[in-house]
This record gives sequence, structure tokens and C-alpha cells, in this order.
Amino acid sequence: MSTPWHHRYAQRTQRMGSSMIRELLKLTQKPEIISFAGGLPAPEMFPVEAFEAATQRVLRQHGSQALQYSTTEGYLPLRELIVEKMGRYGIEASVDNVLITSGSQQALDLIGKLLINPGDLVLTEQPTYLGALQAWRAYQAEFSTVPIDDDGLRIDLLEEALCGGPKFMYVLPNFQNPGGVTLSYERRLALIDIADRYGVPIIEDDPYGELRFEGEHLPPLVVLDADKLNGRQYTNHNIPNSYFKGNVIYMSTFSKTLAPGLRLGWIVAPASVIQHCVMAKQGMDLHTSSFVQMVAYEVAKDGFLAEHVRQIRQVYRERRDIMLAAMAEHFPPGVRWTTPKGGLFLWVSLAEEMDSTAVLQEAIAHNVAFVPGATFYPDNDQQKNSFRLNFSNATPEQIGEGIGRLGQVLEKVLTPVPV
Repeated sequence: MSTPWHHRYAQRTQRMGSSMIRELLKLTQKPEIISFAGGLPAPEMFPVEAFEAATQRVLRQHGSQALQYSTTEGYLPLRELIVEKMGRYGIEASVDNVLITSGSQQALDLIGKLLINPGDLVLTEQPTYLGALQAWRAYQAEFSTVPIDDDGLRIDLLEEALCGGPKFMYVLPNFQNPGGVTLSYERRLALIDIADRYGVPIIEDDPYGELRFEGEHLPPLVVLDADKLNGRQYTNHNIPNSYFKGNVIYMSTFSKTLAPGLRLGWIVAPASVIQHCVMAKQGMDLHTSSFVQMVAYEVAKDGFLAEHVRQIRQVYRERRDIMLAAMAEHFPPGVRWTTPKGGLFLWVSLAEEMDSTAVLQEAIAHNVAFVPGATFYPDNDQQKNSFRLNFSNATPEQIGEGIGRLGQVLEKVLTPVPV
């Protein structure tokens, strides 16, 4: 007799669901569909030749080490490189504050495993990153949300939400996924003050911070928090040191700067938090791939990564500009969108009565795809009139053609039917 597995699933699986984005990616493998759905970097920007050479060097010079088990914390030279790289953005840390993870998605899962009890409240932006919702639903979290606008999280609405007693806040301050907006400097300062006053930690997710192609760099929340703790004003720090403590856990990734297939991310936190993350990670996968870490280090070292990121910025800025121009030309009146200064995404809003999921069905019939906005809300019944567009993956020619098709779809669905 076969086992009735569905009766044996843990209760936490009732909160799990598949990612609409992952499902859309299956659909958009068809060559005739122009997809703005996935958060995919431009594949032609992957440094394939550099990886080929680095792989040969690693196997030739460190083959036995690269193919062996390793420490959970991560490959030491890679952690040192991350510390040096973050120091250029004012983040003062030591290798003891850094844990290498199997992508930033594992970092989110580790945060959930470490901090969330069933029923705990997590405060997020509205909308927010789908992957965080997926990770933390598995730990039976509840969610409260605060809306964003063109300057990021609405700080004027934050205190009311904090009265609910969230375990922590989750914020993407730079070129937010999915909104594309950036938290202003003034709001960053206010957020740090309010979080400190209410005693609510912040999880700062920063996968896109290096991909700014317009405007001035803004200090990470973790830097402003450290400055407040030390009673100093923010300055452009240039020299990292071993200091790292406070109210913010910081996360980032190589997925958007080197390649997502590496599955390399990292958590930066007080050493005691890292120690607990290490114990949690050991139960997941023992450690992130030694071989992948060593190859990534060989590619990224000696200034290669910084130069490569400069090239990515140029490509993404061009594609953003082409998409914005095409939207201005082809989208009907009444459709609004954000204008990101970096990153991979922008956010489109239709009239309140519109349902972007229904629009998606019509768009697919015209061989163009996007992600409906409801996907990015804990309550999927919210904000059905919005959707996310990705501008990094499609070529300039595909962007022009795809936005033209989408404009035709919007004209069709927004035009009243004669009676």
C-alpha cells in the first residue's frame, strides 16, 4: 500500500507556495515571448572567459582544497575581499562578521530559522521581495506592511505599524525589488532613529546597491546605525576596521554583479549572530561550495569586479532609458511608473479597478510577459492594479518591441467597450 504523503507533511508546509516568477520563467522559455518577468541579469555580461581561466587556476593550484569539505563560515580570502569591498561603502566589519551563504535566498532562510517563531510578526515594505515572503512563510511568520512611494518606505506611517510589535523590519533601501525606488537619505536617518527608539532590528537587503547609474551614493542603513551608536555624523568612510555591532543585519550577493548561477551571497552581522547562523547553516548544507567560492574569488580579486560592475552599470542604464522612452511613447494616459536610478526593475501602476493578472493573460497572448504586482504582497488580494518590469535581461531591440506590444495590450484593456 502506498504511503499517503499529504497526511504527513509538517504544518509549516501549509504556508508554502510556489513562486509565480519561477512559474513564469518556465512559460517564457518559449523563444517568441519577450519576457520582462524574471529578475535576470544580462547573460551577455557574464564574464565567461574570466571564469574559465579562474577555474583552471583553482584546479591547477588548489584542486585538492577546492574539492574538499571546508568551514561553514566560508573561504577566508573571499570573506576578506567582501570586507574590503564593503569598506569602500563605509561598512566597517571583520571576517568574523561575515558568513558566506548559498545565495541571498539562503541568507533569508537563515534569518527566518534564527529569528522567527510561529506567529511572529515581520514588518516589510509594501510591496516587497517575493523571496523573503516565501522564506519566512515557511517559519509561520505573520506580516505587517508599510507602503512605499518614490522616496522609499513611508516613514510617516511606520510608527503605527511598529506598535504591533514586529520581531524585525525587512527593508531593501536601494532600487527596491519590486518597486525600483530608493530610500532617501532623510528617511534613512529617520528609520534608524525610530528603529532604535522602538528596539526593533532591521534586516537590510542590498543586492543592487552597487548598480547605481544615476545620482549620489547613499550610506547603507548599517553604516548610519553604527554612526548613531558611536555618536558621530556620517562621513565617507574609507578604511574598514573590526567594529561591527548594532541594530542592523546586512545582506548582499554576487548574483547581480558576477553571476546568479554561482549562488553566492553573504550575511554581515555581530559575531555572536554569525555564530548562530553558522550553527543553523550546518544543518542545511554544511557549507557553501568550496569550489565555487574559490573560483569566484579568483575572478573578483585584483580589481576585476569593480571594473566589471562599471560596465554593467553602463549597459543597464542604457536599457532603463530605452524602456522608459518606449513606455512614454506606447503606454496610454493614466498609466504611471517609477523611474529607478539603478538596479533591475521598475513598477507600473494602472487604474485602481484594473487587475494586472488579467492583463498578463492578454499580454502573453501578445508574446510579452511581466510579473503581476499582487505577487509582492503578503496578502495577494492587495494592489492588483500594479506590475513589475525588468529591464536588465532583454536586449535594447527586445525592449522596444516588447514595450510596444505591451502598450497595445494596455490600450486594448483600458479602452471602454461600446454599449
